[in-house]
This record gives sequence, structure tokens and C-alpha cells, in this order.
Amino acid sequence: MCKGLAALPATCLKSAKDMKHRLGFLLQKSDSCDYSSSQGKKEKISSSQRLSQEEVRKWADSLENLIHHDRGLAAFRAFLKSEYSEENIEFWVSCEEYKKTKSPAKLSLKARKIYDEFISVQATKEVNLDSCTREKTSHNMLEPTLSCFDEAQRKIFTLMEKDSYRRFLKSSYYLDLVSPPGAGCRPENCKRNHTHSLDCNSNIISQCA
Repeated sequence: MCKGLAALPATCLKSAKDMKHRLGFLLQKSDSCDYSSSQGKKEKISSSQRLSQEEVRKWADSLENLIHHDRGLAAFRAFLKSEYSEENIEFWVSCEEYKKTKSPAKLSLKARKIYDEFISVQATKEVNLDSCTREKTSHNMLEPTLSCFDEAQRKIFTLMEKDSYRRFLKSSYYLDLVSPPGAGCRPENCKRNHTHSLDCNSNIISQCA
């Protein structure tokens, strides 16, 4: 009759325990290597996706260049959020998404959602439109089309272009990105509070990553 492990010599049991311990160590080491390899790949991808100075400088050419670049849009959105005026860029983005609607059945529902959120009297994120444009857009809601927000979107774009875009180009949200590494302290950078600059960089990195 089999007596089980109790019948085995003590030396055999010790060897078995040692082997189990070594096997466990090797498995842990293998997992650690896989994790390090994975982390290395992620860091490599992140490095390859870094912004070039040329890309960032193009943002100063026009507002279109800025907001049609994914990371430029994220940086501009972070800046507007710091000024409590992010509703302008959110409305613009919503209009761009709206114009991509392919289903006629969804057109009216999406149009109403944008109108209620940004244009109506009780809008939670009301944008600054003149009464004429607001009235015309309200009339367009009777029979929504892909172009029903075009005029309102143009007005908000012009407003951002003449106002917040110019301030963005003078802010740390842009200057800290366009300054090449090792350029030293520029006059406009030296005047800014160091802690505020670090906070701005953190906002941009978290939203552009």
C-alpha cells in the first residue's frame, strides 16, 4: 500500500522543496523581464510620438493649424479651461463632429443636443453669439441640416481667433512647448511664476499623451 510522502527520505523532500523554490524564482524573473520589455516598448512609442519644435511653431501661424492638430487642440483646450471659457472650443469641436453625421435619423437628435448645450437661453455651456446669429440658428432647428450650425461656428471661431488664441500664444501653455531644450531663461519666461509654469506643463502633458 502507498504510504505517500511520509515514506520518502528527508533528503528527497528537501530536494523537492529546493526545486520548487528555484522554479518559482525563475517564473517570477521571467514575468519581470516580460514587464520590463513591455514598459520599454511603451516608452519607445511615447518617445517617437513627441512633438517636434517645427510642429509647435506652426501653431502660431494660424488658429486652424493649432486646432486641427490633436495635441495643439488639447493644449488650447487646457488653456481655455484655465480661463473658464472652454465652452467655445467644445462647441467648435461638437460642430465638427456633427457635420460627420451620416444617419439622417440621428441628425435632429444631435442638433437638438448641441443647441440645448451651447445656444439655447438655458444652455449649460452657452457660447457668446450675437442675437441675429442666435435667432437664425434657432430657426434652423425646425429642419436641421449638416450646415445648420455653420454660421454660429464661424462666429465662435472668429471670436477665439481674435481673443483667446492671441493670449494662448503668449501663455506658458504655448511658450513652454515652443522653447527648445537648453535655450535658457527667456525674458517672457522669467517673469512667470515657476510653480504656475510647472502646473501648466502638467496639464498639457496629461491631455496630450
